[in-house]
Order: sequence, then C-alpha cells, then structure tokens
Amino acid sequence: MDSNIVLLAFGLTTFAGLCTGIGSALAFFTRQTSKTFLSLALGFSAGVMLYVSFVEILGKSRIELVAVMGERLGSLSAVLSFFGGIALIGLIDRFIPAYENPHEVRTDHDLEVIHAERPRAEELEEMKSAHVNPKLLRVGVFTALAIGIHNFPEGLATFAATLADPALGVSIAVAIAIHNIPEGISVSVPIFYATNNRTKAFVWSFLSGLAEPVGALLGYFLLRAWFTPQLFGVLFGGVAGIMVYISLDELLPTARAYGQGHLVIYGTIAGMAVMATSLLLFL
Repeated sequence: MDSNIVLLAFGLTTFAGLCTGIGSALAFFTRQTSKTFLSLALGFSAGVMLYVSFVEILGKSRIELVAVMGERLGSLSAVLSFFGGIALIGLIDRFIPAYENPHEVRTDHDLEVIHAERPRAEELEEMKSAHVNPKLLRVGVFTALAIGIHNFPEGLATFAATLADPALGVSIAVAIAIHNIPEGISVSVPIFYATNNRTKAFVWSFLSGLAEPVGALLGYFLLRAWFTPQLFGVLFGGVAGIMVYISLDELLPTARAYGQGHLVIYGTIAGMAVMATSLLLFL
C-alpha cells in the first residue's frame, strides 16, 4: 500500500476531526454566530454525503463485492453492508442519553444563549474563583465522550474512502469537517460555563475530534492484514449507510432548526452539485 496515500488518509481524517475546534472558536470569539451560514453549511454537508453515498460509495461497494462474490451474492452483500452501517450508528445513538447525544437537534436558541450569556472580560476574573458546576461539567464531558464514540466510525469511513480513492476521501473529509463544527459548540460551551476555563473547553472539544484519527489508526492496524477487495466492499457499504444516517438524523434537522427550510434545500442541492461536478472532473 502506497505510504503517501496512507499519510494523506490520516491527514484528512485528522483535519476533519479537529474541526470541532472551529465550533469552539465560533462560540467564544464571535459576537454573533451566523445561523444562515450554519444552516447553508450543514445542508451543503448533507448534500455532499447523500450524493456521494448513493451515487459513488454504494456503487463502489457493489462493484468490489460482485467482482469477488458474483452478481447476486455481491449485490446482496452490498445492500446488507449499507444497512449494517445504519444499524451500527443507530445502535450507538440508541445507547447515548438524548441530551448528551450529538445527533439530537440543537436549536437556534442554543446559539442565542451562548452569545447572550458570554461573560464580559471584567467578569471573568471574578469567575475564576467560582466553584465548578459539576452538573454542567458532566453534560459537557459526556457530550465529548458521545461525540468521540460517534467519530470512531466516521474516522474509519474517511480513512477507508481515501485509501480507495483520494479524491473521494477529500470530499468526505470536507463534509464531515463541516458537520463537526456544531458538535464542537455542543462540547465546549457547557464545559466553559461549568469551569469558567476556555482552555479546558478547547481541550475537550479537540479531544472529542481526535477520536476520528484514532478510529482510523485502530481500523488500519487491525484490518490492514485483511485489506482485500471484499473487505473494502463491505467497508464502503457500511460507510455509505453511516453517512446517510448522519445526514438524515443530524445534519438536515439541525440545519432546519438553524434556518429557513428553503436555505437547507439550497445548501443541500449545492452540496450535491459540487460533489457531482468533482466526481465528473476526476473521471
């Protein structure tokens, strides 16, 4: 396996994961987070993920599996892998409490509270001596852990896609990076208000994002001896299922909560168009 491609795969996975830090920056260092921008961006990310999952990744899964297993069994395996990916991420969601689950919709009220309640500079000194709020800290830490669990399969998805097709890996990494921005907000804000410490909030936000390259590393070292066309086919089917689930369960509902319905549609169609164009350019 080409070492340059492996390094690129790890680099893209790390980039996507660490974009949780952008969410922290938006929460703490802007006077007003643009809900219109977030709505369009999340819709764009969903469009990229949906288009590439159905048009490209699921197709690649079927091609790989049919070549090894034959038309009928290969097609069936691709479909089962797709729904297996949906089942995996669905089970993860099922066992994470709703309030701490990053796939639960965060409304525009969350952003208003962030900016309305951000302490002024003179208040920060007084807050340094305040006691830690254990309940709020628990929410932030468990949200970070929940996002970390979700990011494991996302990291493996980005990594596997890049190994098979670097151009496809770049597209997936960008889409996942966009969807990690609001997750960074949901981790850092409760930790900041629990501890009054921006550094801790950033650290936890980045740690939750690091689960993506960790997931890629574990996947690589555990599975590299079995990186066969059949395994790639199964992984691709699962990746397609995971990304469709994330788009429908998290990205589109959250985008709609942040903005008007038509903005979400515009962003989604734009994401599909950009993804389609990029795939055509690499034919």
